[in-house]
Amino acid sequence: MRIIVIGATGTIGSAVAALLAANHEVVPASRRGPARVDLTDPASLDALFATVPDVDAVVCCAASGALAPLDTLPDADYWRGLDGKLIGQVNLVRRATLHLRPGGSVTLTSGRIPDPLPGSTLGHLVNAGLESFVRAAAPEMPRGIRLNAISPGWVRETSLALGMDGTAGIPAHDLARIYADTVEGTAHSQVISP
Repeated sequence: MRIIVIGATGTIGSAVAALLAANHEVVPASRRGPARVDLTDPASLDALFATVPDVDAVVCCAASGALAPLDTLPDADYWRGLDGKLIGQVNLVRRATLHLRPGGSVTLTSGRIPDPLPGSTLGHLVNAGLESFVRAAAPEMPRGIRLNAISPGWVRETSLALGMDGTAGIPAHDLARIYADTVEGTAHSQVISP
């Protein structure tokens, strides 16, 4: 399979790209990589599919969002997570359906915040919206294309980089296996929480 991994330079994306590359042709894509893409720029999504034809699957690991206080940030700063993580991935799906080979797949990245905590409101909104989108859009996918999302909690390497206890987080290589199983398997319309 020919697979585009968006966000291939990040913690999750690099683990996913490395694992998939053992058995497939992987095209790593990121804001600064050889295959450039920015989820906040729909034209860059069009350019990606124009320069990388004959794709079987797309995995998006680029979406992230920081904790943002509900009442203290300017509107543009607060809504940035909505534009990149939610709207950007929706635009990715809309464009991928035009270019993927029949029977292909799109795997998005949501997120899991177990309990509301200060600053997590936007994250809950974006993740719930993305997961609802996956379930609602899956029946509309053409030509047998499958649509799924992975909703990881804390990733061990990220927790450790932030100076937190990493024992509760899932190791990136274990998470990558879940992405690979989703791409290579038959799952459709699923939000998978490891």
